[in-house]
Amino acid sequence: MSELGAWGMLTALGAFHGVNPGMGWLFAVALGMQERRRRAVLAALAPLGLGHALAVAAAIALAAAAGAVLSATLVRWVVAILLFLFGVQRFFRHVHPRWASMRVGFRRLTLWSFLMASAHGAGLMVVPLFLGMTGSAQAHCHVAATSALTLRATMIATAFHAAGYLAVTGVVAVVVFEKLGLGLLRRAWLNLDLLWAVALVFTGLLTYLT
Repeated sequence: MSELGAWGMLTALGAFHGVNPGMGWLFAVALGMQERRRRAVLAALAPLGLGHALAVAAAIALAAAAGAVLSATLVRWVVAILLFLFGVQRFFRHVHPRWASMRVGFRRLTLWSFLMASAHGAGLMVVPLFLGMTGSAQAHCHVAATSALTLRATMIATAFHAAGYLAVTGVVAVVVFEKLGLGLLRRAWLNLDLLWAVALVFTGLLTYLT
């Protein structure tokens, strides 16, 4: 895959994550309804986006650290197995957003977003694309240039993915808050849970086979 294609995939994957109510927009809508204003919905987007980006960056950093001591093939297999297991788990157990209080500040909402993205395997799902971005290039780099290449790829992967996530999360949250309401949420949530589980399993299998 070309570098431009990888960026596009990262952005599209972020957009897909943004559709999932369990990773942010539902919380933004709930805050907006509690305060009865759109401003509360929009104010939630920054910490939600930051927390999601941190989860992605953390997963990539762990993969990069593993790649420093393990072969690329072994790292790819481990990621594939973890993705597959995450997906299978979500067929039977759904993790939905819960918080002790809706009165949350920037730091707590950032932490919530980070934990939910990690629990859903969102960061892990980005890792195969990251490995593809760095694998072939590192094979032609000197050791001194490898860390710089990895840092650059990490920043690009996180930025493009977060941009796609934040854009879709914001649009969905505002549309639901102002137009649709939460009446059909339960049915939509179940469908998205199934789609998310399938996506995790499929990504794991694809990662293992490539």
